[in-house]
Formats: sequence, C-alpha cells, structure tokens
Amino acid sequence: MSDPRRSGKLFVVSAPSGAGKTSLVRALVAQRPNLVVSVSHTTRRPRANEVEGREYFFVPPEEFQRLIRVGAFLEHAQVFDNFYGTGAEQVRAHLAAGRDVLLEIDWQGARQVRQALPECVTIFILPPSRSSLEERLHARRTDSPETIARRLREAVDDMAHYAEFDYVIVNDRFEQALSELGAVLEGHAEALRADRPELAPLLQRLLHD
Repeated sequence: MSDPRRSGKLFVVSAPSGAGKTSLVRALVAQRPNLVVSVSHTTRRPRANEVEGREYFFVPPEEFQRLIRVGAFLEHAQVFDNFYGTGAEQVRAHLAAGRDVLLEIDWQGARQVRQALPECVTIFILPPSRSSLEERLHARRTDSPETIARRLREAVDDMAHYAEFDYVIVNDRFEQALSELGAVLEGHAEALRADRPELAPLLQRLLHD
C-alpha cells in the first residue's frame, strides 16, 4: 500500500558477493510487504531458479547498451563479466507514490545513486570473517573454483568502500542482522553508523590479513 501524502524513501543495500545480502533482503521483504524491491536489468544468463521480472530483467548486451544511451538507468555498472542497471523511471514512480524502495546493488551503483538521489539511505553488509565469506560462496554450488577465487579477490576490493555508506551491518548472526536492517529502515540505527570505532578490528582482518 502506498501513501501519496509522503514521498517514499530509497534504501540502497550493497555487499561483497557471499555476505548474505540477498537472503537478508528476502527475509526483510517477507516481513514488510509494503517495501518495494526494485528489479534490475542484467546481461547475465538467468540461473535455474530465477524468473524473468522477479530476480532481474534479463536483456542482451546490445539492448543494455541502448538503454544506457537513452538514459534509462538510475545507475549501471559492470560486475565481473556482466552489466547491471536500475531503471530510473520505475524507482522514481514508486517514490512519488509514497512507497519505500530498496535497491540491492554493488558499491559502484550505490555511488551513482547517491549522486542522483542524495537523500537516499545507504547500507553496507559485511561478513564476520573472510573464511565465512568463502564458505558461503562454496555453499551456493553455482560457481567454479576459479570463479570463487576471483569473487574472493573482488570482495576485498568491494569491502574497502564500506566508508562511503551511511550504515554498516555485520552479518554474523542472521536474525540480529535482519533486525538491524529493519532498524535502519525505521530510522533508529545510530549505533550502526559506518564510522563507528568498533568496526576497526574487523575491517583490519577483512581488508589486510
């Protein structure tokens, strides 16, 4: 249900691959049916359990490039060998109708969204350790060992951008992380700000060990 008397809020959630972002977002949406999750466009092939228009709009590379040229995206980025983009029109329409919108995108896209819509709220999800990140990537059983190794290297680069975000959540215990994500949406998350000093030891291990 929307509320046309208020503008919706835009929440941007980013994380390195394997940090559990998608699982957290799915659980959050199950709790909050009025929250709209923006469906992105991508040039990658659908996975076995993915449905067109539910997880993504799957488009060929030439169509994606056409959409870039006509300014259809709020943000777009290349991640590994594929392109991803968020349709600007659908997001702005939801916000104008008073609906809160959640974008699940990478840090590059989040940076572009902040430039276009600086009032957005940005959230970064961290894993509790590098080993847990590797375990989660292996548990997916969707990637080759070579791809997993590359994703782990990329994850360190991704995590280095945590300070660009408003809030940081450590996905160690799932239910706690889910509760903290809800607190951000409700505006009660000062204790989760990205610049809090207690994050320093974890970030040292994640980025430099």
